[in-house]
Amino acid sequence: MPDYKKMYLTLFRATEQAINTLIEAQRTCEELYINEPETELRVIPLPDRAEDEKE
Repeated sequence: MPDYKKMYLTLFRATEQAINTLIEAQRTCEELYINEPETELRVIPLPDRAEDEKE
């Protein structure tokens, strides 16, 4: 008969490790994002709609 407890615990531990790996990766990415210098944003004007209708 299969050892269901052993199977369950093996799967549970692997799932927990996978979740912890994802959490650590997310935290690392958040730190990278926070520590990046702020990007300068520019406003690009749109062409006038009246000019578009003439063409």
